Amino acid sequence: MLYELIGVVRPGKVLEVKEIAKTAGTLVLNAGGVVRGITNWGTFLLPKPYRKHQQLHTSGHYFIMRFDSSAKTQHSVRRTLSLDPRMIKYSVVKMGDKLEAIKEVGGQAEWASKKGKERDALSQWM
Repeated sequence: MLYELIGVVRPGKVLEVKEIAKTAGTLVLNAGGVVRGITNWGTFLLPKPYRKHQQLHTSGHYFIMRFDSSAKTQHSVRRTLSLDPRMIKYSVVKMGDKLEAIKEVGGQAEWASKKGKERDALSQWM
């Protein structure tokens, strides 16, 4: 099954984002999955202030990871991210499970600045 992980890490150090993405990718690869791509979107303001780990966050560093794995592996990625104090918020979305639905999905998640559809969808899960 193809999944898309949208992660928001506390802003400040890009190294933290790389470590979190590497940890999630390693979990997928060790379980026999495939990482299609990781996209760094950079730092943006959150739609509303968000409290996590006794801190109030107003901005976050966004990244997207697309990967193919089993449901069990996806659950272990979610569990690992939920325990990391550097994470502000994350969401894993199943993009499809049949070959016809996922065969043309690329690894990079581009920002649609003209249409704004992805930005609206991103702010809905916050």
